[in-house]
Amino acid sequence: MTREVGRPADNGSSRNSSEAEILAALWEQVPFPRLPVDAPSEIKDLVVDVENPKTVYAIHCASRRHNLQLLIEKFINQLRHGCGFNGCTTPSCFSCRKRLAGKAPIRRYSPASARTLAVFLASQDDADSRLCPHLPSPTGPSDSMKSLMFGPRYTTPPNDATNPTYTSPVPRSKPPKGSPGRVVSKGGQAPVPGNSSLQASRRWSQAKTEAPNGDSLPSSNASPPVRITEKSVSKDYRSFAANVFGTVAFKMLEWLTPNNMEAMAEKVEAVRDPLSITVGSQATTSSLGDDNGRISPTSVTSIPESEKPIAMRSTPDVHRFTSSGVSSRSEINGLYQRAPSEHQSVSNSNSVPQGPPSHRRNSSTRIRTSSVSKSHPKTVPEPLIESITDEAGSLSPSIHTAQSEKASKGLIRPPSTIARTTSELGDHDDHSIPETKIQESDSPNAHAEDHFPQMDGVSGEETLSSDETTRSLDTTDERQDTLATSDTVDSPSELDSYLPQSLSRLSLQAVNFICDVLQEDATSERHLLEPPIITGSIRRSSNRLKYWKRKRKSQADYPQDLKVQWKLFVEQSIFHVLSDPQALLDSFTSSNGMVDSQTLWYCMLRLTRVAPSLVFDSLWIALAGLFAPPKALRSTKSPTSKMFPRSQRSFSNAEAAGLMSVCFHALVAAAPLVTDSRQLNDMSRIRAHGLSLTGGGAVARPPVSLCLQYEDAFTDDMALRLARRLLRVIPTRRHFDELVELDLDSEDTVKEPDVLEILLSNLESSTQSMLNFSKAERSLHEKRIPVLLLDWARAVMLHEWEGKPDVSGDGPFGGALSLIAAMYQKRQSLLLGEVHFRAEYFGERLDPIQIPVSWLSFTSTKQKVHLLDYSYIFNPASLVSYFRAINFSRMSRSYEESASLQSRINSIIAPDSLVTETHHKNVLQDLLKVPSAKYLILDISRKNVLRDSFDQLWRREERELLRPLKIHLGEDAGEEGFDSGGVQQEFFRLAIAEALNPDYGAFTIDDRTRMTWFQPGSIQPEWKFELVGLLISLAVYNGLTLPITFPKALYRKLLGEPVTELHHIADGWPDLANGLTNLLEWNEKDGSVEDVFVLTYEFSTSMFDKPVTREMEPSRRTSWPQFSEHPNSAPLSADNPADAPSVTGDNRNAYVSDYIRYLTDVSVASQFAAFARGFHACLHPKSLQLLSPALLQNLVEGTQEIDVGELRRAARYVGWDASHQAVRDFWAVVKRYDDRMRRRLLEFVTASDRVPVGGMANIQFVVQKNGEEEGEGGHLPTAYTCYGTLLLPEYRDREVLRERLAMALENAQGFGFA
Repeated sequence: MTREVGRPADNGSSRNSSEAEILAALWEQVPFPRLPVDAPSEIKDLVVDVENPKTVYAIHCASRRHNLQLLIEKFINQLRHGCGFNGCTTPSCFSCRKRLAGKAPIRRYSPASARTLAVFLASQDDADSRLCPHLPSPTGPSDSMKSLMFGPRYTTPPNDATNPTYTSPVPRSKPPKGSPGRVVSKGGQAPVPGNSSLQASRRWSQAKTEAPNGDSLPSSNASPPVRITEKSVSKDYRSFAANVFGTVAFKMLEWLTPNNMEAMAEKVEAVRDPLSITVGSQATTSSLGDDNGRISPTSVTSIPESEKPIAMRSTPDVHRFTSSGVSSRSEINGLYQRAPSEHQSVSNSNSVPQGPPSHRRNSSTRIRTSSVSKSHPKTVPEPLIESITDEAGSLSPSIHTAQSEKASKGLIRPPSTIARTTSELGDHDDHSIPETKIQESDSPNAHAEDHFPQMDGVSGEETLSSDETTRSLDTTDERQDTLATSDTVDSPSELDSYLPQSLSRLSLQAVNFICDVLQEDATSERHLLEPPIITGSIRRSSNRLKYWKRKRKSQADYPQDLKVQWKLFVEQSIFHVLSDPQALLDSFTSSNGMVDSQTLWYCMLRLTRVAPSLVFDSLWIALAGLFAPPKALRSTKSPTSKMFPRSQRSFSNAEAAGLMSVCFHALVAAAPLVTDSRQLNDMSRIRAHGLSLTGGGAVARPPVSLCLQYEDAFTDDMALRLARRLLRVIPTRRHFDELVELDLDSEDTVKEPDVLEILLSNLESSTQSMLNFSKAERSLHEKRIPVLLLDWARAVMLHEWEGKPDVSGDGPFGGALSLIAAMYQKRQSLLLGEVHFRAEYFGERLDPIQIPVSWLSFTSTKQKVHLLDYSYIFNPASLVSYFRAINFSRMSRSYEESASLQSRINSIIAPDSLVTETHHKNVLQDLLKVPSAKYLILDISRKNVLRDSFDQLWRREERELLRPLKIHLGEDAGEEGFDSGGVQQEFFRLAIAEALNPDYGAFTIDDRTRMTWFQPGSIQPEWKFELVGLLISLAVYNGLTLPITFPKALYRKLLGEPVTELHHIADGWPDLANGLTNLLEWNEKDGSVEDVFVLTYEFSTSMFDKPVTREMEPSRRTSWPQFSEHPNSAPLSADNPADAPSVTGDNRNAYVSDYIRYLTDVSVASQFAAFARGFHACLHPKSLQLLSPALLQNLVEGTQEIDVGELRRAARYVGWDASHQAVRDFWAVVKRYDDRMRRRLLEFVTASDRVPVGGMANIQFVVQKNGEEEGEGGHLPTAYTCYGTLLLPEYRDREVLRERLAMALENAQGFGFA
């Protein structure tokens, strides 16, 4: 986005001089916007004169087009010819391609292909960085001119049937059949005067005269007018690129460059006055001509026969903002005839020479001045090149005529108060607006109080003083040379009256007024945003502010010329304010900070519905100032001062957040206006999938029209361009903050808050809107802003993503991820849920096996980050898949290592091996028995499940724990079970149930919630807690769910997240959470906290039926007392404090925070630390970063709610189908079961009473026919829990089925039971 500092300058001094020449010429030619005469008196206090040419919107548009042409010319030269440097490394440079190809043949790009790629490269952000640093500046005409032929235009068509050309003044879209060439269509382009183009245009203008009716006539020497035709070339009309980029409109991007303009002028002169050409020139021309003698130059600009030349009287880009209500050409042409005769009354001593122009002593910007002479008619100088494009067809540029050349002789130098030197015009970056000397008050928000009054203000009328609001842009340059003037020079005051005008800032009244003007005059920009206009039902105003109206004395139709004046003035005002960072801050800030979010959104909504492209482009320019480093990095003592230029103004993080807030609200306002929050969320979910429309499924189906409106808004090129630069600001500002912290010279400076923290705090603030919004509208706005911010962040991510999991961390993608991360941290206050942050588009396109495994070894840096570092953008199913893929990869690696070692051992102990001693073989086998084992095998008896588990897991190596688990359960008692998952489920169910038994004194179970928690000060040793954690870790590692219930606070602590809020403990201790909530919300008007709650500042718990109390301390090193093994030790309750301070209204917040800390941390610190060590034994620490506390809880515990309907849909059948009567009877019986019996059935078939994460779809539930039972007795239903199969006999009726199934479920235990 910003220009590369390290890139070598391209002819620095000449470039600045050329830029100054261009600005000077444009300043003389473009129409000046002025405040119309019928403007309300209130707006006049906000009007200022614009003296800087770069801040004139018309000049900005023309300069931008000119720079695009030059950039495309460089890219074409780079693509087709290269830089000539043997070591070039620029991929798009022909020299680099030639170097990489070596001796292999290489094909150059064709002109059409080069033009296609050049237009693409020039349209990218930071296009200059894609230029080859060794590329020389183009010095001659380009190859695109070779297709043009020059010849005289005859009054009657020549008798040449083989080569007809167009003679109609209206260009056609297609040449006649059999035509070898075509006349180049007309096209518009802004003036591009440089040293060469000015000279070429002037020479061209000398050779042409104009008749009164506008037709081109021969000049006094009877030279015929010139006709330009294009050679016929073969083109594949089925090719999209050939038909788009091969049109005249795109070719003109090459033709209308200064080098081509100069060559074009020479060829025109050669055609008109062949006698003036030397013999050598004639020979060259003849070599370039065709068979008919026409001149075919190597580089000329397309100037075909045309109608009457159209002078540039309208603002550039007028075709984009023109509506049917205004005739953009004829009326604008008549409107900008300057009142005084500006140029014709100046003496010949100041005339422009006819030969090549010499450099002025001071290349300052010149203003069009007026003369006191009244004897000449009003006239306006013709521009060098016409800049109007018709939507019906491309029009070629008009040629500068002799009349305009004569008129331009009357230009004089302006006084020093408004002069701009070359350095002032050219030294600034393309994306920044140079600062001007502005006379302001000390406070940067001195004027904001007036146009954005606060709600508690006293005055209901807005009062503005001209002295306070008008900023004078006139500066005095003492170095200015003495100006060449004549007796007819105007006074400085008279010159000032012809400067462009603009609003100095925008207020709520000004925004409403200028938007209403464009809507009433039907001169607003045509766009696809919805709603297209803001009607009375949406329009808002403040009762405290007066409504501005234009002064209209009659009810007649509003004059068209005034409509055009208002259009130009409004566009200039919008550009002048929105492209200036300081003007933006002055417009939307007050002494209390930024204006409220809803008022700011409304202002952006109004502006984006009348001129969206102008608004987005202006804000894009304003954001360039945020890339300037802070003052601390540019101080003379700072080691980083030499890295950054000092000319740019720097902004603090608070100011940067204010500018970013304005831009974000503009993007939010571009989205369709949705009045239903549910529809807003539905559209967000659709966009998260990367879809424009949805075909159903889990995603909602809003109206198709709304989906298309969203697509139009989020794919708007100008809006996306703004969003990319806006998100790029975030990592840039954070890098600046890091540099400031590392700067030793800034140790004493106060650290600024993060820019995103300030930005989000503005969104969280509950400042009441100064506009009349209803309560429902305010509630909808609180939801709209964060949801659409996430939508824009995802839109940029989808646009920038290249299909790889590692993305740029310091670009727009990294900025979007940083914004989402900051909003995720504050999701509670922003009213956002987990689902709002998901972007399923990425999860659906990443490899679920390879990507998470490669992520383990990936190290994120500032330049590169991994998508899995931001796990909350993926849905839970994808995260569980990634988590299990990591575990499976580690298990497979451990298994393969053991298998490889075992195969080598077998080869060693083989009879024909080199080791012949049997004793040596046995010793080797014993030593390598553990490393070579493929599985982790546990032999468990049913009588001592927990003890056998502890004995066999104690002191196991990590490589053993990572192997696949095999359980032999009850085999000592004759049970037979093949472990395919069911035996493991049975083992963990028995072991965990015994380990969490409260009778052992290690854990407690809440009587109400049945939640399990650690016993404070437990008598059990810590190694047992570690083994319990290891058991749970093994289950999770092997993909099993457990019949346990822990509060979410445990899983937050296991993931390293703090437990500090009441909602963190609400599920485990609901009564305690309600009591503490009542304490915090208590109104002391109804009684003091001490008298009503009677609490002391201490934490109390029951330890083996004895209360143990300790006074809470804020120190983090506080430890909880543990039971002593010494028989004579004093009981813990003996140290209970006799007197503790009371809880008051002042310390109740601290009391609640400390109580939560003692409950979840201090009282169980040692037990939890041991449990956490065991839990992390089998799980990779980085893999746990994929999980949220809720997802980890679901992964460990599963879901206890069993939906019979979902279970039936997931079931499969063997021996019968779903329509069989016995199957229907089975589901009818199961549907009548309560929760306890449903869990028993699930445990009977799958060995687990929990639904695993992912739902019933992840359960294997097979109902297999197991014979027929005719009588009332018969076999009971049995199950293969290893395979999740229920063996169900076909009973006589439903009652027998109910009775036999209930008996089986109530008495099932062990394996082999029937």
